[in-house]
Amino acid sequence: MSTTTETSQPAAVATPAAATPAPAATPRVRRPRPQVMSVTPAAAERVKALIDGRGKPTAGIRIGVRTKGCSGMSYTLEFADAQQPMDEIVETGGVKLLIDPKASLFLIGTEMDYVEEKLKSGFVFTNPNEKGRCGCGESFHV
Repeated sequence: MSTTTETSQPAAVATPAAATPAPAATPRVRRPRPQVMSVTPAAAERVKALIDGRGKPTAGIRIGVRTKGCSGMSYTLEFADAQQPMDEIVETGGVKLLIDPKASLFLIGTEMDYVEEKLKSGFVFTNPNEKGRCGCGESFHV
């Protein structure tokens, strides 16, 4: 003789949504993005002199990297007649540097300086991402 017993399980009770509205999400405050690179006062003065000596309107100096040299890449500087939509902008010391978007990852944390010595003068880039340089100092690799 077998008897079957039915166990009753409580029916799922639909509860209405909470009567109190959820608190409004406060807009997230974003911290300012750090500049891609820094410029020393000596470099800023030299860039100003170059732009003033050009003789035509200039949006700034475009900085980039390209494949060149015995170690792989080299820095490039050129006058920029207009700002491109994706350029990173570094404004410091009264000068505007336009960073090529393809070079941004290679230039993060770089310091640009201008050095004058007895036998040479020029811009010097101190890049914490560099893994090495060639013997002549023209190119680097990351």
